[in-house]
Amino acid sequence: MPFAPVLRAEWLKIRTVRSLPGTLLVLFAVTTAFSAVAGVDNSAEPDADPLFTVLSGAVLGQIAAISFGATAVSAEYQDGALRLSLGAVPRRGHWFAAKVTAIAVTTLLVGLLSAVAALFAGRAGLGDAADDLTTAEQIRGVAGCGVYLTLMALLAAGLAALLRSGVATLSVLIPFVLVVSFVIGGAAGTATDLLPDRAGQVVLRQTPDGTLGPWSGLAVTALWAAAALLAGAWSLRRRDA
Repeated sequence: MPFAPVLRAEWLKIRTVRSLPGTLLVLFAVTTAFSAVAGVDNSAEPDADPLFTVLSGAVLGQIAAISFGATAVSAEYQDGALRLSLGAVPRRGHWFAAKVTAIAVTTLLVGLLSAVAALFAGRAGLGDAADDLTTAEQIRGVAGCGVYLTLMALLAAGLAALLRSGVATLSVLIPFVLVVSFVIGGAAGTATDLLPDRAGQVVLRQTPDGTLGPWSGLAVTALWAAAALLAGAWSLRRRDA
């Protein structure tokens, strides 16, 4: 079967599985709202990184991106849906590539839209403190935010294919990004700069302060996502539907 009809079928699933559009709406709302709040809260702090402030809603928005990626894949393991999918598309790698592409394109579009809205909302709250941001920095931040959210969704999708459970995936990833990065990360030294979330979030900063730059940080996150997707593809090929 050609790739295009398989991709359309996966896109249709995203539209019709009730929880998935809602998760994308949460991604947009949380990213925008918390960036607006952060802009107001940090308007009087001269040492705050203005780019990270106006895009900081993505730190919480990524939870919705992770949930989207995990749910889009784990829904296939409920009520025999995967058997039907593979009955229609026997080439498992072909089907999984279409699933991943649908997740990636959808998350990227919503992520970019969320980043633009967050930028304007955060700048409105930050006021004159945002005047030092150049156009190039803002474009890099918005584009990087969209890519970062997409990579986190793909990381979750790969892990969900490996674990065959959305609950298990969220139980691993959400504590990981909330506890390891925020509680352990600051005290564990430069090794934590290579964690997927901390590395990817460098692109949200005007002045990176770690060992990675904006694009090298995203590259590290991309490697984590690629490893998870390869593990998920291996599991899909080796295990019964």
